[in-house]
Amino acid sequence: MTGRTSGEQPNPDGQWPPAPAGFGPPPGPGGYGTFGPPPQPWQVAPDTPATVPVPAAAPARTGGRFTDRPGSVVLAVLVAVLLAIGAGVYVTVRTDRGTPAAQDGKNPAAPSGSPSVDQGDGKGPGVGRDTYDPNGDIKPGEARVWLRDNQTEVAGAGTNQFGPWRVGEVVVKAMFKEVTAYAVADGQEKWKVALPTPLCGVPPAPSANGKLVVAVHESDSLTSHCTDLQQIDLTTGKAGWKTAVPQETKFDSTGPFTLAISGDTVAVARSTSMSGFSVTDGRKLFGTSNENGCYPSEFAGGSRLLLKRSCAGAEQVMLQEVDPVTAAPKWSHTYDKGWKLGRVLSMDPLVVAAYHSERKVWSITAFAADGKIRSQSEPAFGVPGRCNGWGSADGLQECLASTADADTLYVAGGKPGKELGIDADAANQVVAVDLNTGKEKWRTAEQSKGRSVWPLAVEGGRVVVYVSPGKVEAASVVSLAPADGSAQPLLRTPAAAAGAEGVFYNSGLQLAWAGGRMFLLNGRAYSPAPGKQSRALLSFGK
Repeated sequence: MTGRTSGEQPNPDGQWPPAPAGFGPPPGPGGYGTFGPPPQPWQVAPDTPATVPVPAAAPARTGGRFTDRPGSVVLAVLVAVLLAIGAGVYVTVRTDRGTPAAQDGKNPAAPSGSPSVDQGDGKGPGVGRDTYDPNGDIKPGEARVWLRDNQTEVAGAGTNQFGPWRVGEVVVKAMFKEVTAYAVADGQEKWKVALPTPLCGVPPAPSANGKLVVAVHESDSLTSHCTDLQQIDLTTGKAGWKTAVPQETKFDSTGPFTLAISGDTVAVARSTSMSGFSVTDGRKLFGTSNENGCYPSEFAGGSRLLLKRSCAGAEQVMLQEVDPVTAAPKWSHTYDKGWKLGRVLSMDPLVVAAYHSERKVWSITAFAADGKIRSQSEPAFGVPGRCNGWGSADGLQECLASTADADTLYVAGGKPGKELGIDADAANQVVAVDLNTGKEKWRTAEQSKGRSVWPLAVEGGRVVVYVSPGKVEAASVVSLAPADGSAQPLLRTPAAAAGAEGVFYNSGLQLAWAGGRMFLLNGRAYSPAPGKQSRALLSFGK
């Protein structure tokens, strides 16, 4: 199959089409999607370039709200289509080298008391076209939405955004030369840490105690190198230690870093080198190493620290779990030739995807705690490239549409495409895979055209799933029974929010479910301009 396990061993001016078409009337009020009326049994299967946003048309308003008068349904459809023309598809990469914003670059990283751009009521600054209200005509039981547009000057081609991370009562995002926190309840800006130079590496998540360590360039120059690490305390909005990453070998790269945090370690990988530092004080913990010609190339963090190695000459890939303090391997798994390591689908239990480009197949491998293979299979269903790694940017933890409990993986899937990775919009079913056998247990009914699903977490014994908006229908959150996938509603948003939600395109979307709230972050942001909105962050919940 896909390997063996051993013990410890040595178009900036382009325009994208409107948001994907939605589907017809939902099965009952609220627009939760086509999971079907539980407890009906589910079908069981047999053994992109960035773009500058164009002006977004504002919805027609009557007294600041959409109405339910005759013709309002047609109006809502037209509004949703117009609003969906406001942003592009985003590609997530691990470097951010845009033209520097208008800053002197001399001040060290420090929190600023920047006032809120708006009052956090979802209405924008409150003038002209920005008075769109996603909570228009909100009904009892619907979750109030707040929306933030980017207000920072960035390069014309835009800049990457990272996050979102909920820390207490704030949600945090990072981009270009700043890390910003917003109030969870209403989206008001609470603090901002200004960075003197642009970001060039951001981990998927901060430490358990809210410490984030990012990589930054040595200067604002477009030819500057990625050289330093900067710690930021997300609980206080204060910048902490800063240290240079030393050159480990004469071939060490100063290109973008890939970072991961596990315990009190921030691990840094680049090209053929790696380093580890204490999140608390910046002390160096370990340096580079290679094992039998297998060089470090990427980390994944969280409850454990995983290391991907590329083996020169053999054209093989090795996956290791390493000690966060010393980087000593706990176990190693080498994939057979032709297999490429894809994405980590779950850290605990550990489930990893890989793909074989010549055979046009992909695999799911579940590992036991000691690194031995628990199960391995080549699924008949397809998943987005962000979840199996096919044709997508680096990032072992880029699959945000999978979660697992002790015995089952829940992943967004759909009909296989011509290539290994299906379009993100085609992932319209939740598929449950038995981790003990590798066999499919069940899958939900297909969502109607244009809506996709994102399994996010297992809470209270049920699977939490975000359902993206359709052409008119707003987004929602449902929970599924792990036994058969039968659905229950958790949250739904007002119909007026569909337009704003629709410009958070799947291809670059970053999202998080925390404390009963959804947070959606666009993968790319653009400078503010008259008549244009760069939708940056959206949240809803109770």
